[in-house]
Amino acid sequence: MMISKEYIESVVQDELNCDIGTGDITSLSVLPENCRAEGVIIANQSGVICGIEFVKTAFLTLDEFAEFRVLVGDGERVKSKDAVFQISGDAIAILSAERTALNFLCHLSGIATITGQIVDKVSDYNTVILDTRKTTPGLRLAEKYAVECGGGQNHRFGLYDMILIKDNHISAGGGISIVLEKLYRKGKPPIPVEIEITRLEQLKLALEYPLDRIMLDNFTVEQVNQAIRIRKEMNKSTPFECSGGISAENVSQYAKTGVEYISMGMLTHSAPQLDLSLEVELNLP
Repeated sequence: MMISKEYIESVVQDELNCDIGTGDITSLSVLPENCRAEGVIIANQSGVICGIEFVKTAFLTLDEFAEFRVLVGDGERVKSKDAVFQISGDAIAILSAERTALNFLCHLSGIATITGQIVDKVSDYNTVILDTRKTTPGLRLAEKYAVECGGGQNHRFGLYDMILIKDNHISAGGGISIVLEKLYRKGKPPIPVEIEITRLEQLKLALEYPLDRIMLDNFTVEQVNQAIRIRKEMNKSTPFECSGGISAENVSQYAKTGVEYISMGMLTHSAPQLDLSLEVELNLP
């Protein structure tokens, strides 16, 4: 996926406004005017980098003449002590933008890193790792981009690009049969359709409809195996997605069942930040 320049500038500006407020009073108080500086962002642990454009935007917003060199691009892996990004420019601008730049880079790289680790765990199987809508308010596009950088794929972006019938829709709509009959009354919708089931007893009914995917919500590994056997017995091929209760520790067990998709909210809502830091050297006049 591509993230627009306008989106990046908007979220970065919001964070700069929040952090700097009326001014970086520390840097303004102790640094001489027109002082230049050079800096390098260093990885303090292994991981997958994501968020370079956010870093560039943070520094360039405060110093349009800043010069930089990208040493590691989005989606590329780093080891501890690897240099990621070099910057030179106005010292006050660099120090004022430092935390905003690192917040984006550490956060998005953390998501890319945990995604990469999960993808590696299922690499022996034909299972696609998906994200969810459990994202940080205001950062959904950025976080879903980070999942892609880590080797995962994006689930729906919002309520507008896919029909996903969840348990509350089924309950409020009067049951699976009523809901699906209403949906398919005029034929198959022009956008993808998925339904979430929470019990094996719902599966056979769901398989009778031309769904693009069936989500097996909070199913155990054994229940997933049973669901796949039922699908085979019915001579159906609707892809299955497992979601809920899946972690780094058990994801390979779910992938081993042959399920086509696994969606994990933890990729975006629980990813630890990647440890990166900016080392700065001042060029005093």
